[in-house]
Amino acid sequence: MSELHSARIAALRRLMAERNWDAVIITGTDPHCSEYPAARWKQVEWLSGFTGEAGDIVVTADHAGLWTDTRYFIQALEQLQGSGVVLHKMKVPGAVGIPEWLAGKFPDGAVIAVDGLCQSYEAVGDLPGRVVDVPDLPSLLWEGRPDIPCTPVTTLGEEQVGVSRADKLRRLRKYLLRNGCDSIFLSSLDEIAWLLNVRASDIEYNPYVISFLAVSQDSVDWFVRKDIPGLQEDSDTVDSFEDIAADDVQIRGYSEWQELLASRYTEGERIFLDPSTLNWSVGRCIADIYGEDGLQFGESPVKLWKAVKNDVEIASLREACFEDGVAMEKFLFWLEREVSCRCVTEWEASERLSSLRAEIPGYRGDSFGNISACGANAALPHYLTPRVGSAELPRRGLYLVDSGGQYIFGTTDITRTVPLGPCSRLEMEDYTLVLKGMIGLAMAVFPEGTAGCQIDAAARMPLWRTLRNFGHGTGHGIGFYLGVHEGPQDIRQNFNRQPLLPGMVLSDEPGLYREGLHGIRHENMILCRREGESEFGSFLSFETLTLCHIDTAPLLRELLSDEEAGWLNAYNEKVYTTLGPALNAEQREWLRKKTLAI
Repeated sequence: MSELHSARIAALRRLMAERNWDAVIITGTDPHCSEYPAARWKQVEWLSGFTGEAGDIVVTADHAGLWTDTRYFIQALEQLQGSGVVLHKMKVPGAVGIPEWLAGKFPDGAVIAVDGLCQSYEAVGDLPGRVVDVPDLPSLLWEGRPDIPCTPVTTLGEEQVGVSRADKLRRLRKYLLRNGCDSIFLSSLDEIAWLLNVRASDIEYNPYVISFLAVSQDSVDWFVRKDIPGLQEDSDTVDSFEDIAADDVQIRGYSEWQELLASRYTEGERIFLDPSTLNWSVGRCIADIYGEDGLQFGESPVKLWKAVKNDVEIASLREACFEDGVAMEKFLFWLEREVSCRCVTEWEASERLSSLRAEIPGYRGDSFGNISACGANAALPHYLTPRVGSAELPRRGLYLVDSGGQYIFGTTDITRTVPLGPCSRLEMEDYTLVLKGMIGLAMAVFPEGTAGCQIDAAARMPLWRTLRNFGHGTGHGIGFYLGVHEGPQDIRQNFNRQPLLPGMVLSDEPGLYREGLHGIRHENMILCRREGESEFGSFLSFETLTLCHIDTAPLLRELLSDEEAGWLNAYNEKVYTTLGPALNAEQREWLRKKTLAI
């Protein structure tokens, strides 16, 4: 494959020479600035072979580089071998980003070609030199490039999501009035799905509809593909479109936004845009229509509204965690029994887990590709389990499985690291220290107004005290039957001013990775809630939503405080009493042994 990718880079360089481009930037996103793009926009993978979710490539006449973060360093080094692409490490001390690197490479300025559809409006503003917009640039070289996907659309009722689309649109219009804007243009797929209460499967693992949305005080226009292959007039999708149209939402073609905005524009109007999710090509066209004075940039309010779950969503997420927990316990029971008597591969284990989730009524697929890894493979935080040539699970050491489900009543994300047999002292020590971190964050109490970055140390301190660390974030937001990753909240070292608010759901997932040896991660979903008030103000805490036992066999009890051990015992007991009745007698007896107090 490296020869294939080298040939593609060579073809790109010939195109650059023909058009007098000094550099080309190829990003790992789509026209909606999505974290997980559809196959059509996996241009970084097509060009270089790198399959990680975060990575951008810069190609010049004499250099090709991939910029990615700590989660993918080991993976990138393996996948880029022989391609001629050099790894540029980000989120480490001394890291040099793409704009700075280009400025140093071309001190006298350069012509930089980008696919403006796949570059955020915000990001292009940081680039040095003259930027040339080449929409759909990969199509100039990519034979057989996949088309824009189009899958059946489902609408969700108020009883499922708690708030009708009419009420959500009314809230958005009030926001526009307060901020002196006539309209807003949205391109972030999860925001559109939340606002319109629609779901589809245009992107693997993400229940989104690829579309744009324009909202004014007297109109709502949804720009979406309607030519779904095999669509019948009596299909649920037709009913869904009719249901949406009944709320005065005009359904238009995916590419009709420019013509419509231009035809409706009245001098002096202002439109609200989020530069972090608006692509450069679309942004430039809107700027041509409205003029620079007609643009108001800011963070979309929908992002925060979506992150704060209402009572209906929270109740449904509890149901999702219950059903998901039952599937996880059935899987871990099966895994322990099967590994003890026969050969099981990472891929077979992954498939077994997905099949157990698929038995749950309301299952709509996995929320991301399962990370099923043992030994050195688990040291890759975002390991891609291969279908062919998957590693056999040994009867020793640790096995890590990071997975989740998409259900019509919620989204789940859970990681468990479990022993396959005897573990080394180092494995047990690392396992215990990571667990201490997860428990520390789960027990955190903090003043209202606290941001996630201010409590990140609660999960890292046990590791820091022993001069250990992990490179990824500790927690990310989780959507409601939406993306498994969502903002604006997170828990990580990067400075993010967004306070944690009651109703936000996040992951709690510290880890530790030793290249060539093992990887450990413990992950639960946690709900931010009110803890109480005193003369010192209002305080918040977390409720752990995830239900699946934490294996105590690899623990070094002497490293746990009595408070930590008490939390663990209470958690495991809750798992047993809650999930036990949903298991058969053999599984229930096994879970009883796994959840005995330490």
